[in-house]
Amino acid sequence: MLAFIAKSMAKPVRLVKPVSLAKLPGRYLAHQEGLPCLPVPPLQQTLDKYLLALKPLVSLEEWSLTRVLVEDFRTSGVGERLQKGLERRARKTENWLSEWWLQTAYLEYRMPVVVHSNPGVVLPKQDFEDRQGQLRFAAKLIEGVLDFKTMVDNETLPVEYLGGKPLCMNQYYQMLSSCRIPGPKRDTVANYSQASKPPTHITVVHNFQFFELDVYNSDGTPLTSDQIFTQLEKIWGTSLQTNKEPIGILTTNHRNSWAKAYNNLIKDKTNKESVRTIQKSIFTVCLDAPIPRVSDDLYQSQVAAQMLHGGGSRWNSGNRWFDKTLQFIVAEDGSCGLVYEHAPAEGPPIVALIDHVVEYTKRPELIRSPMMPLPMPKKLRFNITPEIKNDIEKAKQNLNIMVHDLDVKVFVFSVFGKNFPKSEKLSPDAFIQLALQLSYYRMYKQVCATYESASLRMFRLGRTDTIRSASIDSENFVQAMDDPSKQNQEKVDLLRKAVQAHRAYTDMAINGNAIDRHLLGLKLQAIEDLVSMPELFMDTSYAVAMHFNLSTSQVPAKTDCVMCFGPVVPDGYGVCYNPMEDHINFAVSAFNSCAETNAARLAHYLERALCDMQQLVQRTPKSKL
Repeated sequence: MLAFIAKSMAKPVRLVKPVSLAKLPGRYLAHQEGLPCLPVPPLQQTLDKYLLALKPLVSLEEWSLTRVLVEDFRTSGVGERLQKGLERRARKTENWLSEWWLQTAYLEYRMPVVVHSNPGVVLPKQDFEDRQGQLRFAAKLIEGVLDFKTMVDNETLPVEYLGGKPLCMNQYYQMLSSCRIPGPKRDTVANYSQASKPPTHITVVHNFQFFELDVYNSDGTPLTSDQIFTQLEKIWGTSLQTNKEPIGILTTNHRNSWAKAYNNLIKDKTNKESVRTIQKSIFTVCLDAPIPRVSDDLYQSQVAAQMLHGGGSRWNSGNRWFDKTLQFIVAEDGSCGLVYEHAPAEGPPIVALIDHVVEYTKRPELIRSPMMPLPMPKKLRFNITPEIKNDIEKAKQNLNIMVHDLDVKVFVFSVFGKNFPKSEKLSPDAFIQLALQLSYYRMYKQVCATYESASLRMFRLGRTDTIRSASIDSENFVQAMDDPSKQNQEKVDLLRKAVQAHRAYTDMAINGNAIDRHLLGLKLQAIEDLVSMPELFMDTSYAVAMHFNLSTSQVPAKTDCVMCFGPVVPDGYGVCYNPMEDHINFAVSAFNSCAETNAARLAHYLERALCDMQQLVQRTPKSKL
């Protein structure tokens, strides 16, 4: 989903290694070992496709200059030498890309994780409107996550398939009992699920105060939702005063500032123990205060903002630990969702967990036997020195600027869902991506570099590559769409051709043959070999190609929810969508500090583009391409 390329690469450092295959029991290990390794695409193929991808993005003059650089890279021996280095790396590692990607896209990226990296998910509004309902739902949700955890632990989670091929399940083993830890130049991810004594607690945060809640009985069975509810009531009762310092706000800061504050914070033994308890917890549950009421049409957008950043220091941002991999958020007014730290996993495994949990919360309660008294959940204490208080104040100021800067619009497109394009034998994803291309073109009269994430989970430890939705074919279509001199038949033919081209690029990407990660690999190989950076990567065209004004992701879920994330460039948009049968859930984000971008405006153009494309297809009989 993210498109950040770090300027430096050194040897990775980790506090606790992620799950190593060698430690895993039989079934999962056998499955993982049966998966193919990520290929290194042929150099010639990537360079040819790179030039094609640049065509709609740069002027003919710039393109001609780049073609000379590409030719030089190809024939001078530089490209070949780096390619051989990558192929060697591929032979020696389980996945030549995954460690590099983890470091460059996430752990070395120094912007705050809030807005810039962590995605949020807006779940359907629940029908409770009081504390009792909030705690009942939170208890059932916790029970549902523990039920999912049992499947992960017992390896009974069904293996997922894409186009008949099994997918890597590794990310499911990284999501629970893990946390990002700030470092001065690069962060680390600690995963405690394979420790000799794996964690048995979650953290619950209410009124900015953190609690350690054990969720297993002494015999190893998980607590029931009734038991959890009782424990949540105790937490609520002990955390009524909000005059506590919002320690969680520190996790919203720029990573270098947070790393400094973190080292200062954990000098104190009590603080260190409290922080470790949060980091080791299986996941976090945030019991949020109600947010200001807004009109129904703004409600979902406001919830999305709550999920992404908590609304600022006056609202719920202190009720978070943004480095925690999984944080479920349940507010008193029935709004709920989650925010996750992106380093360990992509959206689809997170959504599979959500689908399971949401279904679980709908199950009827079983009649329980009388309950044993449970110990009081442990309140985590923090000693706040004047220096830490100062760090919190600075983090509040920076966060509030970010909160005011984020413009997010969530809307339901209800004219049609994925069934319409399917009925016309068109890929729903490609149809939506073309509507995005058309919207952007109508707004700015130009095409921009567009990032759509493609899953590489067909390969062992696979993460993502980029589907480049802006192509020569998409440009031909968007230019023709509003051209009065073009007949409808020609427009539809161009639309169908562009859909096919997008589908072909998607297939190429999920099979490990896209260009973006390969180019990144060649660049990082040059850094690792300590050779001078090839001119190809210093070229303006490369900068244009990597400046994704549209950063997009399809995250389909069974649940009627939508994921959301911030733009990846200051003058860009973040667009996430979940196509349901008869409607599409969209989340569009932009920055208010950029005068040229506006989330509501793009949303408006997107609705229009989808309707115009539907009418065009319906009005025009199918022709043989």
